[in-house]
Amino acid sequence: MIFITAKFRVLAEHASDWPRISEAFTKATRAEPGNLWFDWSRSIDDTNEYVLVEAFRDDEAATAHVTSDHFKAAQATLPQYLAETPRIVNFKLDQSDWSELGELAVNR
Repeated sequence: MIFITAKFRVLAEHASDWPRISEAFTKATRAEPGNLWFDWSRSIDDTNEYVLVEAFRDDEAATAHVTSDHFKAAQATLPQYLAETPRIVNFKLDQSDWSELGELAVNR
């Protein structure tokens, strides 16, 4: 799988509206056949920062994502709401889902 985490610093005046601003892009990406997940979280340390955790089945799915019409639309519309270029970590992993965090195992 292709595993990506990206940090988006949103302009303060748009930070509360970011879920709505990015909604069409989020929904379209989640509907892609090769998308495994596409989840936003808001930082508890910086309320203007959103963290995106996304994963794609393989290189083909990731390529389909970045060449899609909704990705091109996001490239054209989302930067106006950002304070800076998003930062990204991108890895290829030999797994297809989340693993358990054994150090915090819940045994009930």
